[in-house]
Amino acid sequence: MSVVLRMARAGTKKRPIYHIVAADSRSPRDGRFIERLGFFNPLLPKDNAERLKLDLDKIKSWIAKGAQPSDRIKRFLDAAGVLKREKRNNPEKAIPRKERKAAAEEAAKVAAAAPKPAAPAAS
Repeated sequence: MSVVLRMARAGTKKRPIYHIVAADSRSPRDGRFIERLGFFNPLLPKDNAERLKLDLDKIKSWIAKGAQPSDRIKRFLDAAGVLKREKRNNPEKAIPRKERKAAAEEAAKVAAAAPKPAAPAAS
């Protein structure tokens, strides 16, 4: 059984609140979990103390047992100073979409214009 630390959606329609839980990776997102470790309310302003609450002692113990945090939970833990999250690098994202599309079309034209090797003749 692999345990993950992830968010489970709660709240009403258009008013989400997320529970931070330790769950079996095979269980559904909002389904069965092992232990609740905190909550996240994205509707509150970023400087509000009630936006994110984590039980860091429980989280540290789950990580020590081998639980894998999701990307978003890694972000929260990095901000809290518990876990170091490695920076991601996507150089394509910095290029505007129109330019990426034009570059892809240009590459397709070059690939189409290149001569194809002839197949050997059957005797």
